Amino acid sequence: MRPDQSFKGRQFTAEVILWAVRWYLMFPVSYRDLELMLADRGVDVAHTTLFRWTQTYAPEIEKRIRPNLRPSNGSWRVDETYVKVKGRWMYLYRAVDSLGQTIDFLLSARRHAEAAKRFFRRALAQPHTVNPRTITVDKNPAYPRAVADMKRAGELWRFSRLRQRKYLNNIVEQDHRRVKRLIRSGLGFGSFQTARRTLAGYEAMAMIRKGQLRDIGGQDMRAQATFIAELFQGAA
Repeated sequence: MRPDQSFKGRQFTAEVILWAVRWYLMFPVSYRDLELMLADRGVDVAHTTLFRWTQTYAPEIEKRIRPNLRPSNGSWRVDETYVKVKGRWMYLYRAVDSLGQTIDFLLSARRHAEAAKRFFRRALAQPHTVNPRTITVDKNPAYPRAVADMKRAGELWRFSRLRQRKYLNNIVEQDHRRVKRLIRSGLGFGSFQTARRTLAGYEAMAMIRKGQLRDIGGQDMRAQATFIAELFQGAA
């Protein structure tokens, strides 16, 4: 197959680039750690180059895997966690279903009803989601307002039930820990765009590792690597 034009002009092959990006997005390592790991395998690449690769290809991987995800169920567990971007706290909206499958995520500078509506609209637009039967959230007053507005506008199924029960959201709160662990190892974010692109990659690899891809197991890393290579038209 013809190599993907996304890699045109790169000094390294698509195989090496995708290999490095996957490792960074899967494991709690810094760019400098990854630079040493690659050097140990005979690949001499600077940590600044690894950063640029991640910024370019992480959101592209996330976009390309979306049509290949298994359908999630209609029991949504929604919560926000804090992410520091250039010294300022931002809000990362995240949702999983009752089985722990990732539904969607959204980084926002604000925590209010409009941000909640943007998140729900984004989640509903994904090819692997369905209109939820239940939406379980915490006591944030923005959620009832957002859900009511979206029902009136016909954007949300009118029979969707909102549940504000914090203990039922343990599954998504536990899922936050994985993201936090990766962020700590990456030493934070210098801009909103950097955060958004990197988080897209973290979430994409998490979906793959959770076994959300059709016909590919969450522990089958060889099949996962082959699948990502095929997403880029056999570039790797």
